[in-house]
Amino acid sequence: MVDMQYSGNGWHQSHGPIDGESFDRSGTDRKKNGMTDNDVTAPVRFDAIVVGAGMGGLYAIKRLRDQGLSVLGLEGGTDVGGVWYHNSYPGARVDVESIAYSYHFDPELYREWVWKERYAAQPDLLAYLQHVADRYDLRRDIHFSTWMSAAHWNPDTHRYTVRTDTGELFESRFLIMATGQLSKARKPDFAGLDDFTGRWLLTSHWPKEEVDLRGKRVGVIGTGSSGVQVITQVSQVAAHLTVFQRTANYVIPAQNGPMDLELHSSIASDVPAYWDLLQTLPGGAKFLDDAGPAGLLSPEEQQSALEAHWAWGGHGMNRVFSDQNTDPAANELVSEFVRSKVRQLVKDPETAEKLVPTAYPIGTRRIGVGDGFYEAFNRDNVTLVDVNDERIERITATGVQTSKGHHDLDVIIFALGFDAFSGALDSADITNESGQHPTDNWKRGARAYLGLMTAGFPNMFLLTGPGSPAVLSNMIVSNVQHADYVAEMIAFMDENGYDSVDTTAEAEERWLAHVAELSEKLIRRKVPNYMAHYNADDDSYVFIPYPGGYNNYLQRVFAVRDAGYEGFVFSSTD
Repeated sequence: MVDMQYSGNGWHQSHGPIDGESFDRSGTDRKKNGMTDNDVTAPVRFDAIVVGAGMGGLYAIKRLRDQGLSVLGLEGGTDVGGVWYHNSYPGARVDVESIAYSYHFDPELYREWVWKERYAAQPDLLAYLQHVADRYDLRRDIHFSTWMSAAHWNPDTHRYTVRTDTGELFESRFLIMATGQLSKARKPDFAGLDDFTGRWLLTSHWPKEEVDLRGKRVGVIGTGSSGVQVITQVSQVAAHLTVFQRTANYVIPAQNGPMDLELHSSIASDVPAYWDLLQTLPGGAKFLDDAGPAGLLSPEEQQSALEAHWAWGGHGMNRVFSDQNTDPAANELVSEFVRSKVRQLVKDPETAEKLVPTAYPIGTRRIGVGDGFYEAFNRDNVTLVDVNDERIERITATGVQTSKGHHDLDVIIFALGFDAFSGALDSADITNESGQHPTDNWKRGARAYLGLMTAGFPNMFLLTGPGSPAVLSNMIVSNVQHADYVAEMIAFMDENGYDSVDTTAEAEERWLAHVAELSEKLIRRKVPNYMAHYNADDDSYVFIPYPGGYNNYLQRVFAVRDAGYEGFVFSSTD
């Protein structure tokens, strides 16, 4: 799952439906869960509340605590891990190389943890985050199985009053949302789902107990990043697997294998130098160098570059040529190369053509990364259903009824993706002094100055929010950078006697215009995908993450800092 990213990084506001459990525990009935005049319990005070105990939340708790602040973490799961706690479906693994998808703030931590594989699997990723929590004693500052049900800014005290679903009441000067941009799962919306007598599951909220799919008739609905991974794994154990596909996706082999111990040892010998290297890279992770503009290369040179990036694997296929994301002709070279690979890998020509991606150019939606995906459709126990030709009519008691027949199933797995960028914030019921919610001004696309703050919500920080590299970058690197930036800003405030900080609508608008300018030439800007918000009234698209590269983003945000945090407004209660 996870593109450079990858499924968010922290607290999840949704419970997964496990055999009839409520889908969304946070449910956000704002009148029911929000602040009322009857709240008389004296709140416990903290300097900062961090919502989420995934990769971003864990580091933020440590960073702020080391700075001398009193910090409380709120986490809906029973333990740390965030996306790697909830997304424990078969086959789940990161698609950024493990050596880069790591913390680098402590060389000793880096040296003592050696990943097993080039791309770490979910159990190892979760164990790593648990190890980090143990090593720095982070759990003592986290309330688990606890959801923030409301947070209200008080302009008189310059603090947020925070209520949890457990009935606890807190006050905090700062509210750090480490909830991730891909953490609020989409709810299955299929007629008849309540009639199904088998078991249905979400990849994004997989049960903690073992799910035995051996010998079962399994259906998977969705062929995005999570679907690609779960399909590949489940095909090996199910009696029969039926895959319901709406849109064929570009899937690139990860070319996974054992960790290169020499490479790990080399990096471990000078961890700060490797961290510095990551700060110079557009995605905060290392890939093969691109081959330059496609049009300047001979056909033989083009083919050689394509084969080299396929052999390297993963998201490097998004950057074979320097112009493939802006020049349709260069993009088509890469798209057609992948299509040819699909036809080579899938033995049945009819099935292969269903799997050949033609609906959109490569890189304009998140590519899938996984070894053995296309080969899974060569198995006798795997059936592909194209729902454009054979539409799903309803879920029945015993399976899925389509326009062409009935598919008998014991288990249905939904791999439907996430309510990106705004989902977790909407569930948290955060309000400012005017009763507004953070996303009220996002109707024409999510926005935040530097991807860090949204105007009108003082002292609330969004780690890797809209307008930051976020899902276009190595998320652990981006989260650490944002947490450091927040900590530095808080230190600046304390040194200068400020109680609160906000951004302005003007600064937010200028940043939005800058992001729009950078995305203007991108092919993906006008292809429907979760990164591009579409406005039907004027046929406009608003590209949400920062597309200029993580390295260039750093230059911008550090220039803002060095100019005295230009675009931010500081104030004091005195």
